[in-house]
Amino acid sequence: MNSMKQRRTVPLRQIQAFVVWIVVAFSAGVQAAEKPNVVLILADDLGYGDLGCYGHPVAKTPNIDALAKQGVRFTQHYSNGPECSPTRTALLTGRYQQRVGGLECAIGTGNVGRYDDAIRLAEQHDLGLPVADAVLPSLLKSAGYRCGIFGKWHLGYEPKFNPMQYGWDEFVGYLGGNVHYFNHRETSDLHVLFRGRQPIKREGYMTHLITDDGIDFIKRHKDQPFFAYVSHECPHFPYQGPGDKDKVVTEENWMAFDPPAYIAMLEDLDAEVGRILKTLEDSGVADNTIVLFVSDNGGFAGAGNMGPLRGSKGTTYEGGIRVPLIVRWPNRIAPGTVSSQVCVTFDLTRSILTLAGADVSGRKLEGIDILSHVADQREDIPRTLFWRGRRRNRTWTAVRNGDLKLVRKREGTDTTQWMYNLASDVGETDDLASSRPQAFEQLERLIQWWEGDVQPRR
Repeated sequence: MNSMKQRRTVPLRQIQAFVVWIVVAFSAGVQAAEKPNVVLILADDLGYGDLGCYGHPVAKTPNIDALAKQGVRFTQHYSNGPECSPTRTALLTGRYQQRVGGLECAIGTGNVGRYDDAIRLAEQHDLGLPVADAVLPSLLKSAGYRCGIFGKWHLGYEPKFNPMQYGWDEFVGYLGGNVHYFNHRETSDLHVLFRGRQPIKREGYMTHLITDDGIDFIKRHKDQPFFAYVSHECPHFPYQGPGDKDKVVTEENWMAFDPPAYIAMLEDLDAEVGRILKTLEDSGVADNTIVLFVSDNGGFAGAGNMGPLRGSKGTTYEGGIRVPLIVRWPNRIAPGTVSSQVCVTFDLTRSILTLAGADVSGRKLEGIDILSHVADQREDIPRTLFWRGRRRNRTWTAVRNGDLKLVRKREGTDTTQWMYNLASDVGETDDLASSRPQAFEQLERLIQWWEGDVQPRR
């Protein structure tokens, strides 16, 4: 009898299968590691000059200023709309919000339409962003990303417009346009704070809670590609700093500007950005994470420091649509870069989907990959961009073609138009409409063409 133990022979096909499994698993791990994480921090009603690195004379914003030094600060970035809901629509769809219908104005408190199309859709319980139009986060999820949104939504109150319907893995925030920073309710006392599809109650200052949720998401998903959309309320009214818990805020003074509170809100927002940046460092993912900080429109009248710009939120003057944009992309965008490339919100949509390797075939995205443009140090290119915002019987429209810009204001039956050369007159004080009639007529024709092209589909 042979005393040696019998050796077990492993079939060749099992060895081959095991080797294939190892190769596939390794390749998947490498591919996942190469996909950059994305943190998009969206401020609300932050004016162009409301940060230290954009010239604010009082507010101290060292964390955001440092972010600019580590990446790129844009000087000619625009929001797609002069208000909240329109710009957020463009961000999620990658297209002009006018194509959707009903979202050229911020949705009113309690799901109120504020112009004819929006009123009609609200009456039909259809005022919000149709799921089929959104590319974020669905295309990112298909590319292997975990996607979370924390904070302000403002794209529909109806259950069919809840963020979870769009494919977000997590949502903690409020459905409307603004809430009391401490009791988290709208002026109508409507409860709009949700976790997923379930209403919740919480304690704490809204800016801090939004950051807490974003940080928690980052920590839990640091080992896989993630997209964290940190959608702040700050510095939108009501003007309540973190120390203003006992400040009496009513419907009558909800929008009353409070300069000291505003500065406190800006500086607190900066500290919260600092917390997110520290979390990325502590989690070991900072070098593989693109951080974008941007505003959804210009500052509220009387609140936003516009620097040299004219106008404010709600208008298509530069002060209503030119906003801060700062991006840190380690090892791709050189630290300390300042870009004067003209760009707009839906350029960020295109950029995020491109760097994530998302399949955008069949999607008619209207933006350019602005991040690769800067990372590759390409020459600035002229852009032709359009804006239109509607509220009640007032319509603000604009087109920028190269350095020339036409601004149009219609109120009832009255129409006023101006033309400016932004290269020499960023403050929009020298109207060139009468002195350069051919250029003015060309801009008018561009607006006419665009308005015909973006007819809403509903």
